[in-house]
Amino acid sequence: MLSLIIPIYRNEENLPRLLEALTNLHAQLNGDFEVVFSVDGSPDRCYELLREQLPRVVFRSTLLLLSRNFGSFSAITAGLEAARGEYFAALAADLQEPPDLAVRFLEILLSGEADIVFGSREHRSDPFLTGVASSTFWSLFRRYIIKDMPRGGVDVFGCNAVVRDRILTFRESNTNLIALLFWIGFRRSYVGYERRARQEGKSAWTWRKKLRYSINSVFNFTDIPITLLFYCGGLALVLALLGILAVLFARITGRIQVPGYTAIVLSVMFFGALTSIGLGVVGQYLWLTLQNTRQRPNYIVYKIERYDAK
Repeated sequence: MLSLIIPIYRNEENLPRLLEALTNLHAQLNGDFEVVFSVDGSPDRCYELLREQLPRVVFRSTLLLLSRNFGSFSAITAGLEAARGEYFAALAADLQEPPDLAVRFLEILLSGEADIVFGSREHRSDPFLTGVASSTFWSLFRRYIIKDMPRGGVDVFGCNAVVRDRILTFRESNTNLIALLFWIGFRRSYVGYERRARQEGKSAWTWRKKLRYSINSVFNFTDIPITLLFYCGGLALVLALLGILAVLFARITGRIQVPGYTAIVLSVMFFGALTSIGLGVVGQYLWLTLQNTRQRPNYIVYKIERYDAK
C-alpha cells in the first residue's frame, strides 16, 4: 500500500480540488492507497472541512492535527510516522506538483530500482523574482553543499519503509528533510515534472520563511559559513598587518602630520563589521546546538483520526 502524506496549511480554498484529484489517484492505484493529511496548525477551517469530508471519500485516510504550526517538514515527518503503508510519498496540498507523481514514484519503488525517488523540477510556472531567487539558491546549494541535488531543486519525494524508518530516528531541530534524504544515501532515482501555477488562494510560503529555510539548509549541512569566517579573519589579519606597516612607515618618514585619525576610523569600521558577522555566524551554530541539546520534539500531534474507505 502507498501512503501519501500531504501537509496542510492555509489550503481551505483548494481542498475540494485536492480531494477530487486524490479520488482519481485512488482509481489509478486500484484502491491500494491511503492519504495522511497532516494539518500543521492551520488558522483557517482546513481541519474542520477535512473532518467533515473524509468519512465520505472512497480512499482510506488519516487526519492529524498538530498542536501548532511546526513547519511543513515536521508535518511531513508526523505523517510518515502515522502512515500504515509499505511505501510512502509526500506531495504539497496546493497541487502545483501533479498528483500522478505518486504513481510514478510507486512504480520505481516497486521495481526495486531505488529506495528514494525525488521529483525534480524541470520547469516552474512561478513569478519572475521567485524563479530567479529559487534558481540562484538551488544553484549555490548544489555547488557547495549537496552536489547531487537536481538543478531545479526538490520539494516532493517517495521512499520505501527502510528509508522511512531511518528518517524517523533523526530528531534534529530546524533541519531540511530533503537534504537529510540526500545525506543518508541509499539508492536514488529522479522523476522530472513541470511545476504548475497556483490556482487558488495565496501561498503561505513567504519570503521570511524562504529565508529561514535557506539559513537552516545551509547551517545544518555544511561548515562553509564558519570556514568563510575563518578565511575572512585571516585576510583581515593580513590587511591589518599591512596597514600597521604602512602607518609605521609613514610615521617614521614624517608623512603623517595628524596622527592616526584615518587609520583608526577605517580599522574600527572594518573590524567592527567583521566581528558582527562573525558573532552572527557563530551564534547561529550555537543556537542550532542548543536546540538539538534540548531534544524537544519537532512536532506534537494533538489529534489523530482514521477513516476507512467508503
